[in-house]
Amino acid sequence: MVRANGAVSLRELARVVQTSEVTVRRDVRALEAEGLLDRRHGGAVLPGGFTRESGFPQKSHLATAEKTAIADLAAGLVEEGEAIVVGAGTTTQELARRLARVPGLTVVTNSLLVAQALAHANRVEVVMTGGTLRGSNYALVGSGAEQSLHGLRVSKAFLSGSGLTAERGLSTSNMLSASVDRALVQAASEVVILADHTKLGTDTMFRTVPTEAITRLVTDDPPAHDDRAATELQALADQGVQITVSGATGAPEQPPAPRGQRSSQLPGPRRGQPPAPTLRGVLADQPPDRARVADLRRR
Repeated sequence: MVRANGAVSLRELARVVQTSEVTVRRDVRALEAEGLLDRRHGGAVLPGGFTRESGFPQKSHLATAEKTAIADLAAGLVEEGEAIVVGAGTTTQELARRLARVPGLTVVTNSLLVAQALAHANRVEVVMTGGTLRGSNYALVGSGAEQSLHGLRVSKAFLSGSGLTAERGLSTSNMLSASVDRALVQAASEVVILADHTKLGTDTMFRTVPTEAITRLVTDDPPAHDDRAATELQALADQGVQITVSGATGAPEQPPAPRGQRSSQLPGPRRGQPPAPTLRGVLADQPPDRARVADLRRR
């Protein structure tokens, strides 16, 4: 599976081989010792994954339930009449499918897949960048794409990537994709990162968004035993990133604000307020179905 897809989550491996994630983790550790794969938080990749990038067909089959939950929450952050930018990726493609129902929206994108998802939305205006088509992820890249974004200003940018760490921020394995993503970020007042738990703690070759430039991370709930992913989330929260977490199966406990109204989740606390709760404390208070939204902010 890893050879075919480039990367795979422990959840998916456990499901396919019909065993526990504890057993799968032990086997993955043994395979890594033999040099057959590299472990990542919540999954495994082929050796040399620091620079290797999977194509769209492989990525589209990874963490599908998690991406759906993330897209559902991210769509609730978009208001009627907003102008936003949406980067390339399988998770942002899921987001685009939900944005088709937001009236008066203007979406700027370099992704053919995002544009296709919005092509028949009669109340959404889609603006494509220029550039050269990169066939592996159906995105427009290069100087043409970057130049078309100069002078653009929108409210939010929604981006995904290959990895996310508190130390370095969002990163990707391709230089051209990273350069366009940086231009997308420069156009936005707020930056929202969409990343499932398997990307947490993974660092790839080219940084696209430094941690201090990330406004919010929308992610899924890491497995209970994945202490490293939980630690990474706490580290991101400690650096001021707002964290929105949802279970992969189910709606968030607190629904997004109605269209046209400001979400109460977005504004950060002012200095002098009581300290924000820790990630583990927030998650411990959630209902047993593990579907929830938790906002963690810096003081």
